[in-house]
Amino acid sequence: MREEMYSVEQVADLLGLHVRTVRGYIRSGRLGATRIGKQYRITPADLDALTGRSQSPVRQGDGAKAEVSSIVQVDGVDRPTADRLSTLVLAGANNGYDLAHPLRVQTVHDEERNRMKIVILGGTAATADLLRLLDAVLDGADGLLTRRDGQLAGEAGDA
Repeated sequence: MREEMYSVEQVADLLGLHVRTVRGYIRSGRLGATRIGKQYRITPADLDALTGRSQSPVRQGDGAKAEVSSIVQVDGVDRPTADRLSTLVLAGANNGYDLAHPLRVQTVHDEERNRMKIVILGGTAATADLLRLLDAVLDGADGLLTRRDGQLAGEAGDA
């Protein structure tokens, strides 16, 4: 039986990531792939392993556990602001919510497009809490990333 395989471009589209990010995951070993000629092909099992999806079905009687995969894109973010936001998100993920199933977080900053992506994998409640924290920070509730005039810290015009 032939198993479906994805191209790097298809995986990038599915995850909402840049093609270079997916290739970086392959080179670093975070995403399993098979090289066919000059191109990589990714199996659904390798994609599931990257996103944290379970490979085995839940059996009757097992406690069903839900896991969430979230990708947050933040536009208009320069490198220093992205670094501060990454630190905040990683600190929020390491809150000790569920030590047996910690949140997994990856942040990527695209300097050309002045945006960042935050990938969050984990339990529903812990992910929801982290997304609430992120929402509060991005809305300027804490003033950590915004100035009084509403501009992101580090944007053009920031002295």
